Amino acid sequence: MTPVLTQHPATVRAPHIRDDMTVEVALSLMAGARVDHLVLCDGDDQSTGVVTLARLAVLRDAPTYTDQVRLRDVPES
Repeated sequence: MTPVLTQHPATVRAPHIRDDMTVEVALSLMAGARVDHLVLCDGDDQSTGVVTLARLAVLRDAPTYTDQVRLRDVPES
């Protein structure tokens, strides 16, 4: 994932989530929160990157996708 600045306005308003969340749960959270991206955090709650709805939609449509894929396992685009 691409590192992000924690003070960037887009990351301050976006939900911050742990990178061990599954893609399915992240997509559900995005739908509920009506956002197009989430800020990923590691076990120390430090921002490690951003994942977008568009990226997860492409991943979900891949033939190798399963509902057990974790965000930390999402390849960089």
